[in-house]
Amino acid sequence: MDFLFGDGAAAQGGAGGQDLVKASNTQNFMRDVIDASMQAPVVVQFWSPRSPQCKTVTEMLSRQVRGLGGRVRLVTVNVDENPQLAQQMQVRSVPAIFAIKDGRPVDMIQGAPAETEVKSFLGALTNDARLNAQVDAMLETARQALADGQLPQAIQLYQQILQAAPGNPGAIAGFMRCNMAAGRFDQAKTILAQLPDDLKKNPEIAAVAATLELAAEGTDVDVPLAIANLAANPDDHEARFNIAMAAYAQGDAETAVKELLEIVARDRAWNDDGARKRLLKILEALGPADPVAKSGRRRLQMMLMV
Repeated sequence: MDFLFGDGAAAQGGAGGQDLVKASNTQNFMRDVIDASMQAPVVVQFWSPRSPQCKTVTEMLSRQVRGLGGRVRLVTVNVDENPQLAQQMQVRSVPAIFAIKDGRPVDMIQGAPAETEVKSFLGALTNDARLNAQVDAMLETARQALADGQLPQAIQLYQQILQAAPGNPGAIAGFMRCNMAAGRFDQAKTILAQLPDDLKKNPEIAAVAATLELAAEGTDVDVPLAIANLAANPDDHEARFNIAMAAYAQGDAETAVKELLEIVARDRAWNDDGARKRLLKILEALGPADPVAKSGRRRLQMMLMV
């Protein structure tokens, strides 16, 4: 799947130029497995629709592979449609699972494995401490660049990470935030829509999804009118709420949190506790480490204790 940035062209090395789980065949095996294993380890599952166990194993492998954030890929091959390839790989029964690294088999599981066996199998295949450390360091640098407003640098770093580790949740989330920082919310939504369900549940990606949802609420606000109404009546909570949501949509989370806290302080019951509820959504979207979120949580707790 291609992830978009800028003018709509697919970003080179974008947030998942290759799916982490794909089906292959004899014709494409060299490209999908041997060549791809030069960049990242590939797990190949030979299966048959005649085997009920195969479907369960495929689902388990897919879930665990995607959970590794792009450090390994899964390729499935139907032995009924590719008998010659199965014979070349000496597959005598299914499911049969091969680990391919640097163009050659390095491990194998014959039969239906337990989940713990699969975890151990994948753990041994992806135990590249140096690569993991490099990815983690680049993620931290990219996050800091984005926080400092260095958008081109952040984009480049996230793309480099996704070349090394396609499907890395932190890099996908960061790449989406880059789109949002550039005002390209539609493209961030496109990325989100293309993600498999298990990645959407990742906390970093879920936080970006919440941000997108909240930001959409403030795009149609008549800000000058809301400001004028609030100036005329400081207890016009609807006007203050609209200002807060418009600020959040424009990337000004600090103002959004400040105005929502002011509503809570003046009238917590307003709109069925709507200001506090929306504030909690924003704090969740910002994440636990965000300084605005930390300050907002402390101030909200102090208000509620009074």
